[in-house]
Amino acid sequence: MTKEQPKSLMRCIGEFAGHIMHGVRTPAGPKTETIRHETHESTQGDVVLRRTVIEEVEMPAETAAKDADTCS
Repeated sequence: MTKEQPKSLMRCIGEFAGHIMHGVRTPAGPKTETIRHETHESTQGDVVLRRTVIEEVEMPAETAAKDADTCS
């Protein structure tokens, strides 16, 4: 059984930069906005019936990118 050597500082910095670049290169998914969240609950003896309705609007990524606030 061999003892592993700890990672060097340069290796850790390279992995960190790789994770950042992966996040920059990955395209953003569609933007989802919750319009309404509604919960109805009824009790019958020991049984609780809970219904949850969530209404969402999903915009395509290209539309969401145009609507996003920018610093410029």
